Amino acid sequence: MLNIVTLGDERLKKHSILVPDLDGEIKSLIEQMFETMHANKGIGLAAVQVGKLIRLFITHLPKDAPRVFINPEVIETSVDQGSFEEGCLSIPEVNADVIRSKHVKVQAWNDKGRPLSMDVDDFLARVIQHEIDHLNGVLFIDRIDPKKRERLVRQYENISTG
Repeated sequence: MLNIVTLGDERLKKHSILVPDLDGEIKSLIEQMFETMHANKGIGLAAVQVGKLIRLFITHLPKDAPRVFINPEVIETSVDQGSFEEGCLSIPEVNADVIRSKHVKVQAWNDKGRPLSMDVDDFLARVIQHEIDHLNGVLFIDRIDPKKRERLVRQYENISTG
């Protein structure tokens, strides 16, 4: 199982680079990421969250198949937005309402090296946007009011220092 990078680690603020090739190392990383995400009861995990600055994330929502997104790009978002409470494995026990588009169209490569294009709504659209944010060095708390963000960071620091 992999270690999850948490708030305060500078890697979470960096842009991830493109995955050049779907080799054995990447396939092994994907397997380990699923193991780590499931063990931590997550529904999405970006490679940067396990210390790898590459454009790769996985999802596994309830009642949905596990999904792999390599070099993903959101190519369309809806004007229609909604607010929903989000959390993150990199900021455990901290949640906040975040406004995001309700619909996105995403293109990526799957774990077989084949292109995929998906039009997704609601919860999966939110998770994809959250994970792509990770690849761009953005955390969900970066999308909320600065005063609330400060309060949540203090809350996390109190939790993490015990």
